[in-house]
Amino acid sequence: MKTRSAYTKQAPDNSKVPNLYWIEQLARIMDSKFRIPGTRFRFGLDPILGLIPIFGDVTAAAISGGLIISMIKYGVSRKVVYKMLVNVALDATIGSIPVLGWVFDFYYKANNRNIRLLKEHYEEGKHTGSGTGVIITVVVVILALIVLLIWGLVALFQWLAALI
Repeated sequence: MKTRSAYTKQAPDNSKVPNLYWIEQLARIMDSKFRIPGTRFRFGLDPILGLIPIFGDVTAAAISGGLIISMIKYGVSRKVVYKMLVNVALDATIGSIPVLGWVFDFYYKANNRNIRLLKEHYEEGKHTGSGTGVIITVVVVILALIVLLIWGLVALFQWLAALI
């Protein structure tokens, strides 16, 4: 089922899908290139880059951003782009937290998720539309996190004040 793309104003051209081979390969290198012997667990360069403070996280996020830009050139819908940006932002944000972020990078695999979104968009006609629902969800989650953070800080200061 062909649907209109928010960026090209025309139906995505399925003949372009084979041209995305290099995007899939780069995503694989970043998220699932290596396998731990004797297991089915795979990981890529993303968690390894995460070991290098600041530079590694910025490099991994830049590569993921470059992949998204390349996918936009192939005419994916805004909804797909927003979902991909959420994947990369979540990976970059949590991935920048020492230790927790490193473990998170081994399991989350944002680039593989983005490739799956791309394939679902082209092959199954999923994730079409403007993506307004995605944006609203992200804003609500961010506002909830801000409220939770403020509540936590108030509770922390009350606890510290009770100690004094």
